[in-house]
Parts: sequence; structure tokens; C-alpha cells
Amino acid sequence: MRILKESQQSLVAGIDVGGTFTDLVLFDADVGTIRVAKTPTTLDNQATGVLNALKKADADISVLDLVVHGTTATTNAILERNLAKTGLITTMGFRDILELGRRTRPQAYGMKGDFRPIIPRNLRLEVPERMDAGGNVLVPLDEPALRNALTALIDKGCESLVIHFLHSYANPDHELRAAEIAREVWPNQNITAGHSLLSESREYERGVTASVNAAVQPLLRRYVERLADQLAGEGYKHDVLVMNGNGGMVSARRVATEAAKTVMSGPASGVMAAAYTGRRAGMPNLITYDMGGTSTDVALIRNAEPAVSNEIEIEYGMPIHVPMVDVRTVGAGGGSIARITSGGLLQVGPESAGALPGPICYGRGGTLPTISDANMLLGRLNPTRLAAVPGGPTIKEIASRFEETLGKKLNLDAIGAAAAVIRIANARMGNAVRMVSVSLGADPRDFALFAFGGAGPLHSTAIARELGIPKVLTPSRPGITNALGCVVADLRHDFVNTVNRPLDAIDIETVHELFARQAHDGKRLIGKEAVAICDIREIHSVDMQFVGQTHLLRVPLASSQPTAAELQQRFEHLYFERFRVELPEIRANLINVNTTVVGRRAEIDLSLLIDVSGRKSSLAEAHIGMRQVWFDRWIETPIYWRDHLPPEARIAGPAVIEQMDTTIILEPGDEAAQDHDGNIIITIGGMK
Repeated sequence: MRILKESQQSLVAGIDVGGTFTDLVLFDADVGTIRVAKTPTTLDNQATGVLNALKKADADISVLDLVVHGTTATTNAILERNLAKTGLITTMGFRDILELGRRTRPQAYGMKGDFRPIIPRNLRLEVPERMDAGGNVLVPLDEPALRNALTALIDKGCESLVIHFLHSYANPDHELRAAEIAREVWPNQNITAGHSLLSESREYERGVTASVNAAVQPLLRRYVERLADQLAGEGYKHDVLVMNGNGGMVSARRVATEAAKTVMSGPASGVMAAAYTGRRAGMPNLITYDMGGTSTDVALIRNAEPAVSNEIEIEYGMPIHVPMVDVRTVGAGGGSIARITSGGLLQVGPESAGALPGPICYGRGGTLPTISDANMLLGRLNPTRLAAVPGGPTIKEIASRFEETLGKKLNLDAIGAAAAVIRIANARMGNAVRMVSVSLGADPRDFALFAFGGAGPLHSTAIARELGIPKVLTPSRPGITNALGCVVADLRHDFVNTVNRPLDAIDIETVHELFARQAHDGKRLIGKEAVAICDIREIHSVDMQFVGQTHLLRVPLASSQPTAAELQQRFEHLYFERFRVELPEIRANLINVNTTVVGRRAEIDLSLLIDVSGRKSSLAEAHIGMRQVWFDRWIETPIYWRDHLPPEARIAGPAVIEQMDTTIILEPGDEAAQDHDGNIIITIGGMK
């Protein structure tokens, strides 16, 4: 196992490409500096935006040691269905598995709904072959039929191929042989064998995951090759790493092989930055809260380890069963539109005004009231910024729109309507926090809220107060947190193998051998990356259920050689903690064996993100004015500029702290202080 010395990689660029902005964090270990940049995302060619961000930060691309890239390319392609034409070859009789699914409905309580499988039926072909659940051959692979199916898909113009045979997790021989034959005739490298991506049972989830992988594979391959070529054209001499949805990284040379693993890459990098920041701040248990312009993402972090799930459904009928940071999203962002429903109720989101025309206060032609407009009306956002928008609206004009569109229908004035919009938005985002905490058996009061994104710190104290969360941590650069995650993330590889047998019928040595093989494979893959790491860590777990159940519980393990009694005891304890029910009369079933191998990278001093040149010697000098802010009533509130705050500053609410990329609200009774990394830690009033 090769471990590179930290000094071999001193200049590292972390770049996150979002839907609106491309963010950059440039870390120079030799000089001890961090530079940041934010440029508009170039949607037609995201690589151009990446180069623009590097140039804006005055980065000499030719001397960069490492570029780590978080991308929304695959996620957006799936959500927008902008996918490569893909064909599937499967076991005779199972071409419709992608549509049959799990007998759920797009609308749980509705009588209708739309669903479109990721591969249409005419591109799903069958060939004779069959394995049983034990991996025994029932029907040999019909190779002539396979070749005919391949030719048919090529003739139909398919760019990507999925080979998905029944029970390939138990015996992959037929898939391996089919892939070998396919490579002889398929016109490119875009071939996905289901077992190689996901070696677990449940043919529907395995098939959808493989189909997603194949459908985005050509798009991701073209993008990363274009990015690598453009960087090389500017003198970059090393490999590009791409963030995966599990919070780890993989070489751009191999990322397209398992393209589905890059889904949720962008949100995952933000969660990794939160875990890193919280650990340094002595707050390892966090609920992350990232509010942007369109949506809000939340995730749970325990002991500085983000919750990772391999059962995430990115949208209806699209489960992607590769390990991803468990991020839940709600359609509530700064641009979320407020409207009155046909039933006379106030609804906020999920429709968004987007960047164009955007909220009314942007002055770009928006006419519909949004969360950002409500914050502006209530004095929570700086109204003087409107003056900087040529031809932009006045506060009076925004108030008029609120009163006309919302207030008259609710018997409220403009301020009352704006306050109602904020309350409903906070309730929606609070429910998202409950989804990642209470619904999983975690008490929000045992966590701190990590607020980032452009709008997160505006609402974080209100949400924390509603849920009883005692503290809020706002990092020094909330707007570039995802890019920071690219810089601090470790190398990571996750492995899953299905056993699917009652625990009392398993040879425990077989489980130990699976753990050993997974750990070996992880170390081998990390050894291929030319990335400086300090050490390697193994994390082992199993997925278990009681016989007859369908849901799984992930059971963390202390070692790779557990006894059967230890597995039984840990599972029963976890089951009781989650459901408060004991089922001693039912046998336990061991479904999956899991290993995560992490190559830990060098520590980065986050205090380098602080712009010490602007610091003042006293809190009074950081005070930049007063204005009326609505906290259930109008209160004359002090305004501070964050970059001017002295290190030891303590601020009592109500207060507003402004900075270039966000605004932080302290409600009456709250108290804020800075730590050594420049994080602002807010203690919620009445919850010390």
C-alpha cells in the first residue's frame, strides 16, 4: 500500500459546480493560505466555468498539485431526463422489471400519476439464461441470442448498454460472459454489468441503479474528458478527482465506469465540509442545513460521520442503491414562490422564481412574491441593496405586490403576509430536519444545526428554536462550503455483498472472508490514486432484518470478525432503539455485508479562511448601523459586518450579521460568539 507524503501535494483546488455559481477554494499548504472565488456557472460547458474560477483566484494552473471537482452534471441529467439512449439486455421474462417496481404509486393517495422508466420498453430485450438464488445455473446463457440482441440495440442507435441478469449477485458468470461478448461488438466503453456496480439482491433496485449508471455514463465521460483536456491545455499535469455521492473521491479516469456514484456529488461535498468543520469546532453531532435559491438540503452527522444510505430514491421510481450521503431535499429556497391555493391556503414552494426573473427584489422582472422578498420586507435583508439594482423595485412596490397577491386574500397587510410566508417556509424546512433526525430515531436536541448556503443563516435560529436545537454553527464562508468539502474530503470506497440468509444458518467465517476481501479491494483502489493520504481506516457494518420483514437496519460493527452472537445482540439493540419493540421469537436475517475503506488526507487549517485584514479591535467598530427588523414586532436592531468582528466578539440578539455571501439573524435572547476557525456559534435563547 503506497502512502504519499503530505508535502507532495501542497497546492489543492476544490471546485463545486452548482446550477448558478461555480465556487472555488484554493489551498496552498506551503504558504499557508486559502483563496476563494465565485463565478457564474457556464451551463453549455461547465468546464469553462471551472477554468474561469481558477483564473479569478489567480491560480497558476500549471503548478497545481491536485484538482478536486464536485459536480451536479449527473444529478441534473437524471432530474431533467437529459440522458443517453440506453439499451438493456435481461433474463427471458424480466424485461418489465423496471416498470413493475414495488407496486407503489407516484401519488400515494391519488388515483393517477405519471411514470416513465429510464429505459423504454422497445430498448429492453430478453435472452434465454437463468440463475437461481443460490447461484446455480438453471438455463445456460444463449450466446447467439445475446449477439442478436446486441446487434439490434446498436441498430436502434443505443449509445450505452446495461446487462442485467436475474440473481447475478449470487453468481455473476453469465453477466461476465455477456459483457465479454459485448465488448467485441459494442462501439464504445459504455457497458454496465449490474453485479459489478451493485452486488446485492432485489433485481428491481439493482436494475434501476445499473440503468441510471449507463444512461449518464456517456455524458459524464465526455464532460470529465473535456475538463481534463482543457486543464491540460492550461498546463495542469496531474489527475482530476471527482466527488462521489458518498463523500469520497475517485479519479476522473475511472469515474465514468461507476457514474451513478456521482449522483448527489454536490450536496455530499457540503456535508463533508460540515463534518470536518464540526469536528474541529468540538461539535461532532450536526444536522446540516443548506438553503439555496431553489431548495433546502438537510443531512445528519453523528460523531463527525455523515449518515450514508444505499437506499436513496432520487425521484419516484428511481431508487439508486449505491452508497450516498443521506441528504433530504425540500422545495424551499430564497426564490420559492408564495401563493394562495384554490382552497384559500397560503403555500410556499416548491415552485421557484429561479435566477431569472428571480424574486421581485432582484429587479430582473420578477413579479411573484418569494421568501427573499418576504425577508426584504421584514428588514432581515439589507434594503439598501435594492438601490444598487438599476431600475429595481422599492420596498413600497414589494409591499404592494404582497398585499395585492397574498394579503387581501388572507385579511393581512403586507407585513403580516410576509411574516406568514416566513413562518410557513420555516415549518417546511423544520419538517425536513425532522425527516433526517426524528424519523430515524435521533433527537434534534442532541445536535447542533450547521447552517450554510446563501439563505441558510437567515432562517437557522428560527428553525433551531422550533425544534429545540440548542446551538447553530455558521461557518466562516457559508457560500462556498461545498467547494471546501472538495478540499477536505477523504478518499473513500464502499462495498456491499449480499448474503441474505438467517443468522443461525450462516457460517460466520464466510462473513469474515467477505469483510477481508472488501477491505483488500478498497485498499487496492486507494493505492491507485496519486493522492497524499495519512492513513487508512476500515468501517464495517451489516444490513439486517427479522425474517419476513422488508426494511433493513444498518448495524455498525467494532471489527471485521464479529461473532454470530454479537451480530444478534447488536441488531436487537438497534432495532429496539429505533422502534421500541422486541421480537425475540423471530429469527434475524443477515442481508448484506458492508465495508467502507477511507484514505484520510492531511488536516487543513480552516482559520486560513478568515480575512484578518478587515478585523477591528472592538465590537463597536464592527457595528455598521441600525434598522427596523421584524421579530413578531418591529425592533430597532444593530447590524454588524462579519469581516470586521474581533476574535473575542460576543453579540447578543436581536442582531443582524452581514457578510458578502449571506446574512445571519440572531433573534431576541440568542447569543453569538466566534471560535478559532472564525465560525459563529449561536446559543439559542432559553436553551443554554
